[in-house]
Amino acid sequence: MFIQLVEEATWLSLIVVVPKIKGKFKICVDFKKLNSTTNKDIFPLPFTYEVLNIVACYETYSFLDGYFGYHKISIALEDRYKTTFVIDRGNPIWNEKSNIS
Repeated sequence: MFIQLVEEATWLSLIVVVPKIKGKFKICVDFKKLNSTTNKDIFPLPFTYEVLNIVACYETYSFLDGYFGYHKISIALEDRYKTTFVIDRGNPIWNEKSNIS
């Protein structure tokens, strides 16, 4: 499990509903406040055409490859409280198991 409920929270992010194509919606956590306080990565993400050129030599490339890479973002234990967000059942926080490597 990636999240756990906490009793008290000093840093909260809101849940937002974002419209998708074809009238559907997705639910996201608004981490704008958190992003504004983090150190920026000196290595920017590659352009789409660069990524396509890298994977073009392979027979297959699945979404699963990108999905597991996304969840490898480490959260320092002392900064976990900054990932708290608001839901109707309490305030969840990302737990230690979210630091998958």
